[in-house]
Amino acid sequence: MFYAIMARDVPDSLARRADARPAHLERLQTLQAQGRLLLAGPHPAIDSNDPGAAGFTGSLVVAEFESLGAAQSWADADPYVSAGVYEHVTVKPFKRVFPA
Repeated sequence: MFYAIMARDVPDSLARRADARPAHLERLQTLQAQGRLLLAGPHPAIDSNDPGAAGFTGSLVVAEFESLGAAQSWADADPYVSAGVYEHVTVKPFKRVFPA
């Protein structure tokens, strides 16, 4: 089943994000190589693909896991969590409808 991992950043998270980004992306690339990643990306703080110094307000990952517990464990181990980027992370089941 798919699970949505929705994270909200702490204020002024940009420097922390930059430091932890390589390890964060490596985990996402592993999910992608396993065919389990539906989508992933950050939420820009402003209406721009490149928000510059405005940074980001959070992230969304939708990926396939064997259970809610497995998805939560994966989210808890994110380098952004240990680096203090995320203020709050929610993990919920996600039912893919579109695209079919």
